[in-house]
Amino acid sequence: MERETAQESQNVTDYPNNNTIFSVWKFKDGAAVRPVFERLCGLVDNLNHSFTIRVADGRTSCVMGVGHDAWIKLGLPTPPPKELKNFEPISGSRHTAVATPGDLHFHLRAVNMAICFDMAACIAAILSPAADCLEEVHGFRYWDGRSILGFVDGTENPIGRERRFFAEVGDEDPVYKGGSYLFVQKYLHDMKSWEALTTEEQEKVFGRYKMSDIEMTDDVKPDNSHSALAGVEDENGNDLKIVRDNMPFGHPSRGEAGTYFISYANTFSTTRKMLERMFIGVPQGNYDRILDFSTAQTGTLFFVPTMNMLKQYSEESG
Repeated sequence: MERETAQESQNVTDYPNNNTIFSVWKFKDGAAVRPVFERLCGLVDNLNHSFTIRVADGRTSCVMGVGHDAWIKLGLPTPPPKELKNFEPISGSRHTAVATPGDLHFHLRAVNMAICFDMAACIAAILSPAADCLEEVHGFRYWDGRSILGFVDGTENPIGRERRFFAEVGDEDPVYKGGSYLFVQKYLHDMKSWEALTTEEQEKVFGRYKMSDIEMTDDVKPDNSHSALAGVEDENGNDLKIVRDNMPFGHPSRGEAGTYFISYANTFSTTRKMLERMFIGVPQGNYDRILDFSTAQTGTLFFVPTMNMLKQYSEESG
């Protein structure tokens, strides 16, 4: 199932690390953005290479995604990737997957926060004169890979060779083979309401048992549980997957706790179908119960070019 490609992908298939910084940037009006972008392309390559040598067992990675409007503004290849468009909101009867702006997204992963901090500082030094940072979220590994809500996150993630197959564009869009569709949402959780539920009630929301992380059988699992609605299949009943790299974050003194949802996929339509099932429901109105405790604050789509493309543009800068 592994895709054979001469393209060198950015590290979208890496597994979640102990610490993460996510950031979303928007170009300033009138800024000379192309030279800045070319420098960033070189920086991303340098950071990945440098920290692989400096922290050999640290699994460090820096991934950059480009939004639709930025793709056009930067004069990147046309036509753009087939499904790279500005994300449009998905509104259900009670909850909405909002759409928010963003030109560039950075996903920084490392075994310790010092590495993430240094990478973020290098990016900001180049980008700040030409762009504003709209979001910066510092994520951390919570216990054994659980979200702040107490359940293991990413249980349905593909593993092994399947990660590359589902995360990277293949022959269906050969110009962008090896790239990836990156979608992000920042969720805030209503912890007071969540913690007022019994463990049994929480398990029905997820469709999984809390301690064991075992999925409930179909005759027990509610049809509005997260595991019942977040799964996606094609017309032949085959599972369609995305590579999630969600991380918890929070500010206890402000009573703020959340999850930064991030997905890499070979097509955005898979992620969008999952969101429609969650927010609109199946049937319509039978939405994902987890949304009663988790509110989407952002929603932005990016495309992750291959390292080959980044190296090409970095060479133009110098």
